[in-house]
Formats: sequence, C-alpha cells, structure tokens
Amino acid sequence: MVKGVNCEYLKQIEDARKDLHNLLSSNKQMAPIVLRLAFHDAATYDRKTQTGGANGSIRNELNNPPNKGIDTAVKFLEPVKKKHPMLTYADLYQLAGIVAVKVTGGPIIEFVPGRADASNQSDKGSIPNPRGDAAHLRSIFVDQMGLTDKDIVVLSGAHALGRAHQDRSGFDGPFTRDPLTFDNSYYTELLKGDTKGLVKFPTDKVLLSDNVFRPLVQLYARDKGAFFRDYAMSHKKLSELGFNPNMIHAQAHRNNPHHQAQAHHHYAQCC
Repeated sequence: MVKGVNCEYLKQIEDARKDLHNLLSSNKQMAPIVLRLAFHDAATYDRKTQTGGANGSIRNELNNPPNKGIDTAVKFLEPVKKKHPMLTYADLYQLAGIVAVKVTGGPIIEFVPGRADASNQSDKGSIPNPRGDAAHLRSIFVDQMGLTDKDIVVLSGAHALGRAHQDRSGFDGPFTRDPLTFDNSYYTELLKGDTKGLVKFPTDKVLLSDNVFRPLVQLYARDKGAFFRDYAMSHKKLSELGFNPNMIHAQAHRNNPHHQAQAHHHYAQCC
C-alpha cells in the first residue's frame, strides 16, 4: 500500500479524478486506449506466485507485443501525474480506466486508493490472446488471475469501446456501431453473428459456443442494467489484482489496535 494514504493523498485522488474526467470528456477517442492500459497493467497478476497486477509496471512493458499502442495512453496521462505527483502510477492508471468507462456512458465503479508502484520491474503474467479458445480464456482469467467464468464474459463487454488494429491483434475494425459509447451493444452484436464492418475475435465467438458463457451473453444482451451492475463489480476486482486493502488494514490493525478507528475518523474528516 502507498505509504501515507491520508487526507492529502485522498484529495489528490479526487482532484485527479476531476482532471481525468475533463481530459477524457474532451478527448473521448482516448477512452478506449486508456481503458486498455488499465486492463493490461492489472491482467498480468499471477495468483500462484503473487506477482504482477495493478502496480504501474506496464510503463516498463510497452515493448511487449500485447501492449503495442499503449504508450499513447501512458503519454496522455503523464500531465495528470505531473500535476498530482503524490499519486502512484498504479493508482493513476486504474482510476483513469474507471473514469474512461464513466465518461463514455458506463457505470460508476468504486475505486479504493493505495496501490504501490512496482520498482523498475516487468511483470511476466500473460495477457489473453484474441485467437484463443475457452480453455485459453480460463487459463488466463481463472487459473492465472483468480477471476471467474462470469468475470470473463462481463469484462469482455468492455470491447464495446474502441476497435481492433491490424498491427496489434491481426484484426481491424470496431466491435460495435458506436465504439465510443460504453453499453451492452457488444453482446447484442455478438448474438447477430458475423456482421460486415464489425470485428469479432475468436475469444469473442467462443462466448457463444460455451455452455457457461452463452447464457450470460444472452442476459447482458437483453438487460443493460444487469450488465452495468456486474461490470462495476468485475472491473473493481480486476483493478485490485495484486492489491488487497483489507489485508493491509488488518496488518495495520495488528500493529496498532487503535489504527482502524483512527483511520475511519481521519478519513471522515477529509470529506
């Protein structure tokens, strides 16, 4: 956890949230790549080795093929970091991803600050390959990251934003008709099958052929509210991979039995 998540740090978080909102509202075309930055920084988490996750290390991983193009988002967010220097990159990138969802019409996602930056390391965890099958998705999301089948389907819905690029994935084109609007159209388009002008990765199509995934696709296609509710929860889980605020607070409480009461009182005074 960041040393000194106090009133001053929390104020910088909220000021940065406002700046990110204004920046992304004025540059919505950047929202998809900012969201991708947040995803890729967190998705390297390996629950078995307890390494990787949302630790800001993606700054050192920009030459990895799956991260091609993300340097644009890193540069885009650097002025916010300079304006709010107390923020860790790990917190900044996850907060920016949450704001990117919100400004494009998506749900409000809870953000808990306190992620520490990894020191000059490159995480080794794998990112899902868009040409993979159901077994591949589960090997990355479930076995490696510790997420669930439901999280796989929910987080795939983020493809509502942005487009595929030939030089990054081998595919070219948007996934939905309005790639700057976060909604449930990813699922409605998926159920239509192949559509001229729209891209569907093999990892998208497998959501229809798997007996666990398909009912969730059908649910989210007909119920945007259910998708938004579940997306907010799954995105929060992803954004906290490798970061456990509950464990940190418990450790602090063991060191100082009065810590939690003092912290709650202190944070309340910040509001």
